[in-house]
Amino acid sequence: MPPRPIVTLLTDFGLADPYVAAMKGVLLSLNPDAIVVDIGHEVRPQRVEQGAFILEQVIGYFPPWTVHVAVVDPGVGTERRALALQTPRAFFVGPDNGLLSPALPARLRSQAGDGPCPVPLPPEYRAVSIENQRYFRHPVSSTFHGRDIFAPAAAYLSLGTCIDALGPPVDSVLALPPFRARRLPDGTLVGRIVHIDRFGNLITSIHREDLPGPRLALEVGGRQVAGLVRTYAEAEGLCALIGSAGHLEIALPMGSAARALDVDIGAEVLARPL
Repeated sequence: MPPRPIVTLLTDFGLADPYVAAMKGVLLSLNPDAIVVDIGHEVRPQRVEQGAFILEQVIGYFPPWTVHVAVVDPGVGTERRALALQTPRAFFVGPDNGLLSPALPARLRSQAGDGPCPVPLPPEYRAVSIENQRYFRHPVSSTFHGRDIFAPAAAYLSLGTCIDALGPPVDSVLALPPFRARRLPDGTLVGRIVHIDRFGNLITSIHREDLPGPRLALEVGGRQVAGLVRTYAEAEGLCALIGSAGHLEIALPMGSAARALDVDIGAEVLARPL
């Protein structure tokens, strides 16, 4: 018996409104055998980069040929493209605004500058603009493409529909640059906060591989933060450590670093070698 298809959902819809349930209803009406997995629905409203970061953290854990649906879509109803993308191991469905960047190789995303900018697709990738109305839910709302375009497209892909049936091919997509820090000539890493988790931990774009050494002077929000610890329990007050995804985090055990430092997503983080 073949495995049941998996469809993941990531949105900025929250759970207080009916939007997520509507998307799931459309998906399951078309493919009752699908396993629908919530990556999360608490992306900050319209924060495309945060959505892309969260998506990047999880896609590697799913089985091959999972269909990932991501909807953080400030441009819904405009001329922005609705995209379906096939990589060598998965499908991605969502707006062409940089949100699906984690599907792309880092070497391509490096061409995006400050992004989002168009990058060419490598030969082993295929993408289409979702335009074939046969695969839409009708009538199509100009404010809810998640329900009427993206959810049906994902369902049909999970049923084995060829991606080419969904619309005309495209040879480039909008991409965000990799979530990595910029290195200054003196070795200082200049990163930023890309996500704040429910514990108030500040997750940064500074990656473990880029750290100049184990001894660091850290600065965020104009405040100095003690150097690296291995676990939250080792710290007394604000601390820095490498989180489970390999990114530098600023944390306050038994509290919220975000509140203590009064900073938000996008704030600059400096890591200087000692």
